[in-house]
Amino acid sequence: MPSSNPPPTLFATTRWTLVVDAARGAETAAVDALGELVRTYWQPLYRYARRKGRSREDAEDLVQGFMLHLIEARSLERADREKGRFRAFLLACFNHWMTNQWRHATRQKRGGDQATLSIDWQSAETGLRLDIADPHNADHHFDREWALALLAKVLDDLEAASRADGSIEPFEQLKPCLTADSQKIPYARIAKELGVTEGAIRVAVHRLRKRYRKLLTSEITRTLASSDSVDDEMKALFAALSS
Repeated sequence: MPSSNPPPTLFATTRWTLVVDAARGAETAAVDALGELVRTYWQPLYRYARRKGRSREDAEDLVQGFMLHLIEARSLERADREKGRFRAFLLACFNHWMTNQWRHATRQKRGGDQATLSIDWQSAETGLRLDIADPHNADHHFDREWALALLAKVLDDLEAASRADGSIEPFEQLKPCLTADSQKIPYARIAKELGVTEGAIRVAVHRLRKRYRKLLTSEITRTLASSDSVDDEMKALFAALSS
C-alpha cells in the first residue's frame, strides 16, 4: 500500500539543475522544491525591481506574478545550465519577465481571483535606501541582498536545530560568536553568565561554528549546478557583503 506521506523536498539531497530536469516531467515534488527555494529568495527580486524604478505596487505584482509563473508554468524548460548559479538563473528569468512578459500581461484587479502567495512585502521595503531607483547598481545590490537572505536562512536553520536539541538558550548567547574574531570572543564572561566552565564555552563555540559552516555550505550547494563551485560562490557572496 503506497504511503500517504508527502514526498521529501528534493533540495534536501539534490541541486537545482536536477530539479529543473524533474520539473520538465511535471513532477510535483520537484516543482514544490523549486517553489521553496524561490520563496526563500523572493526579497532580493522585489528590491531589484524597486531599484529599477518600479513603484512599490508594481514591484509586488511583478514578483508575485513571476513566482507563480516560475512555479506553475513550464518556463524551466528554457533554463540555461551554463549559468550554474541559481541566483543568476533567477535574475535572468526575472529580467525577461519584466521586459517581455509583464508588459504583455493583462493587469488584473489586485485582490481578485488571481492566485497569490503569502509574502511580507513590508519586510522587503524595510532597509531600502531613500534613493531606491538605482538601475546602474541594481545587479550589485541583488547579489548583496541574495547573500543577506542566504545567511538569514542559514541562521534560522541553525536556530531551529538548536531548539530541536534543547540548546536554544546557549544558542542565543553564542550566536554573536559565529562571525566574531576568535581572539575577541569573551569566553569567560559567557561562561559566567551560563554557569559553566570557560573550556565548555570554547568547545560549544567551536561546535556551533562547525555546524554553521556545514549548514552554510549545504545552502550554497543547493543553489549551484556543481558542488565544485561552493568555495567560489562563498567568496563571491562575502565579497558582495563587504563591498
